[in-house]
Amino acid sequence: MGLPLIDIDRELAPLRDELLKAVARVLDHGHFVHGPECQEFEQRVAELCRAKHAVGCASGSDALLLALMALQVGPGDEVIVPSFTFFATASCVVRLGARPVFVDVDPNTYCLEPRAVADAITPATKGVIPVHLFGQCAPMKPLRQLAKRHQLFLLEDAAQAIGARYQGELAGSLGTAACFSFYPTKNLGGCGDGGLITTSDAALAERLVLLRSHGMQPRYVHQAVGINSRLDTIQAALLNVKLSYLEHWSHQRRRNAERYHDLFHEARLDQIVQLPTEAKDCHHVWNQFTIRVPERRDALRQHLTDAHIGTEIYYPLPLHRQPCFASQVADDQQLPETDRAAEQALSLPIFPALTEWEQRMVVSQIGRYFHGSRSRSGKAA
Repeated sequence: MGLPLIDIDRELAPLRDELLKAVARVLDHGHFVHGPECQEFEQRVAELCRAKHAVGCASGSDALLLALMALQVGPGDEVIVPSFTFFATASCVVRLGARPVFVDVDPNTYCLEPRAVADAITPATKGVIPVHLFGQCAPMKPLRQLAKRHQLFLLEDAAQAIGARYQGELAGSLGTAACFSFYPTKNLGGCGDGGLITTSDAALAERLVLLRSHGMQPRYVHQAVGINSRLDTIQAALLNVKLSYLEHWSHQRRRNAERYHDLFHEARLDQIVQLPTEAKDCHHVWNQFTIRVPERRDALRQHLTDAHIGTEIYYPLPLHRQPCFASQVADDQQLPETDRAAEQALSLPIFPALTEWEQRMVVSQIGRYFHGSRSRSGKAA
């Protein structure tokens, strides 16, 4: 069967009875939309993130869209975003008629580079979306300083970083608002789509609640043109069960990351590939363990595939090179670190239940590829 990049079955199997009981309770009370489990989950996530408010919605993509709607982003506005991120970070800007301004990333963390952000600010800039990529927070202190100086909002894209910390503060409490995803592959994943926005701004939270339900308040009276984006009660019930295990799973991910570093060092592979780092003042939760392969990245990935080891490339085509954003990008725009990351990044399995033996197998296969004395036909060295 091999080793998958993410093994959701191992995560769900020990919780099966709890999850089934949680679903049964929802079936019994019948409040399938905005039920009591939704309010419970919102409150628990707000407490976890040390934010005053949390508003559930249908997906992480909707969380970004709703947040920008509530922040009144529209035509003529510019929002600074990284190019090395998932599509939704920029697509939500375009959907509102605004322009995403793509900037480069730090080569070590893959997060926004503050100097690049500073250079991109214009009179049309309304805000910045720092992405806490792969489970590590962006450098929020200098970004906060820029935001304050230029009166910009900071919208955290924390889809991959629930539980991560920066200078002791938690993702979800570091900006004007923050957006989370509960897609099944995330550190806290549901059994389907789900999202949530945190904020400590009461007025912003109130507007988010309004906008996620067609702008309707009271019933059939529409105060604004919103969207239909609700976190289903069944998903909230399942997430409430899994939330109790999040801290333990995060500890396991950090243990696996430390072990990978030790194994790569022992095999002297850290001199061939660049290992991911935990930035100063950060507490990484390792949604992904992403190495850099300066040469023959795709060939290494094929070698691992042949050995039945799952990998992924996040992200092979940066956003500033996507066909749908061509009109948003200057012909001469250069984002060298973003392009380099897209050419070199390779993510390896790091899910919580990953065993030491499996990690040794991953590193061993990478060693065979680079150090093998025989032909690179997949045979053992």
